[in-house]
Formats: sequence, structure tokens, C-alpha cells
Amino acid sequence: MNMRNNITLIIAVLLIAAGCREKKAEQFQALPFPAVQLPTMISGQQEALEFMAVNYWNGITDASRTYPSDSLLVSGVRKDELEQKYADWTAIMEHAGPSVWGKAMSNLYDRALACEKKDSSSNVFETFADLHQKYYYDPNSPMRNEEIYLHFVSRYAGYEGLSEVMKSKYAREATMCSLNRIGRKAADFRFADRNGRMRNLYDIKAEIILLFFSNPGCDACMNIINMLNGTPEVSELIDEGRLAVLNIYIDEDIQAWRSYMPIYPENWYNGFDPDFILRNNDIYCVRAIPSLYVLDAQKKVILKDAPEQKVLDFIMSLQY
Repeated sequence: MNMRNNITLIIAVLLIAAGCREKKAEQFQALPFPAVQLPTMISGQQEALEFMAVNYWNGITDASRTYPSDSLLVSGVRKDELEQKYADWTAIMEHAGPSVWGKAMSNLYDRALACEKKDSSSNVFETFADLHQKYYYDPNSPMRNEEIYLHFVSRYAGYEGLSEVMKSKYAREATMCSLNRIGRKAADFRFADRNGRMRNLYDIKAEIILLFFSNPGCDACMNIINMLNGTPEVSELIDEGRLAVLNIYIDEDIQAWRSYMPIYPENWYNGFDPDFILRNNDIYCVRAIPSLYVLDAQKKVILKDAPEQKVLDFIMSLQY
């Protein structure tokens, strides 16, 4: 074969390849997100929220159909669009309420897993696993919610596609998420106050107890202190005996903690864990500082490791 024929052959191959790439690009063109459709018999807002929470992902997790998936697409939808829809879904879940969280997570888990079992190249299941961890378990996520995450991770820890090491990791996460769950009584613990007197959480009497895990020198903690101390309604509730704030330090630099005494409000309970039980034992899962819990008078958990604005909104609602 002469040089001219070689060049002709190469050009022909390149043209065929370009045509294949063009055809593949057309084939893998992103699809719009398949929005959930409300049945006509649903009329109430709460019923609509609950239906959407449970069925929001049914279109994208339809295992009976095959959609393209690659580094940019998930079941035919762009990953960035899917993540925005996920953020929207977290808001729906929040308003739908705890009664549907388990059902919603279970439905999504089952359908996403079915997609993977049908097509081993599908990235639907792993994408949602990543999003659950990012939005609901990352301590820096404003949407974090261990109660919702628990419904996922308790099943994911047994997922056959994980190594034994990763199964152990997620089983540990499930165990920690199971501590002090919403609606259950928080674990009691003892602490030392600024005068060295030993007290217990359960000794504190108030309609609402705000449990605040903080560190001296923590800017985010200081922001919360200023927010609470600068809100007149919070001070009024404390003065009325309806609200108690327990500010707890769980690390070892007690001198640094004592140096912050002038900063901590005097109408709070300010203490430290002298035995490091809270840090070393499985009593509370304090994955990051600051961490805020809201308890009722019987010490049942109302909010767990909640964002500060959500906590403040709840406290403000006590005025009405």
C-alpha cells in the first residue's frame, strides 16, 4: 500500500471516528429532570409534601428504562442539576416531617439499588450515597440531619458492594447516629461548673434546655454566644425559668476554658467534662464543634446537632 493510500485510509478512519463521536454526543445529550407529578386526589399541602418526599426520585430511578450515565450524567440528567434537585428535596423532607423520612429514604434506596442491579455501569446508587453523606452527615452541612441519614446508613452498612472495612465504617456511623435520637431521652452526664461543683444534666429544670458543646477560641462558638446573648427574647425566657442553656466543654485544656469565663453569660450553666467521658465514650456523638441540641423538660431530644438558625427559630417560637 503506497503513501497516498495510507493517508486516504487514515482520513477515512478519522471521519468514521468523528461520526461515531458525534452520534454518541447526540445519544448522551442531557435529559430534563423527570419531575414528580401529584395525583389529582391530593389537595392538602401536608399530603402533597409527604407524597413528594417519598416519590420525588421515582422518574430518575426507574429501573425499567435505560438512561445514559457518565462522569457528567446520572440517569440521563446532568449531575449539577441533580444535586440542585437534591438540595430542593432536603427542603421538602424538612417540611414533610419525620413521619415520612424512613419511607422516603427506603423507597429511594430500593429503587436506586434496583438500577444498579439491572445495569452494573449505572452510577445512580453511588451518586445518591454520596449526596446523602454530603448533605445529611457532613458536620459542616447546613442541611445535616442524622435522623434522616440513619435511615440510609443503617442499610448501606450491609451493602454487598462495600469492602469489609467500609462496612465497618458505615456500621460505626449508624451506631453513632443512633445515640440520643429525636423523640428519645438524651443520655444523662455529669459536669463540673465554674466553681468545681459536680452537677448532672438531669438536675437542670426548665421547659426547654439548650445543650451547647463549645470550645474556647472557636469563632463559630463565639458567633452563637453573641447571637443568643444578643437576643432579648432568649434572655427573657432564661429569666422566666422556661429556658436553660448548658454550655459544655469536652476537651482537656481547662485553663483555656477558665479564661473564657468572663465571656460566657452568667445566666447560663457553664461546665466542663472532668473525666472526658463525653469525648471518649459513646454517650454523645460530637463530630464537630459547635454542636447544639434542644431538649424538652423530660430531657427528650427535640433537635439534634441542629444548625444555629434552626435552634434560634425554635427558641423564638416559644414566645408564641
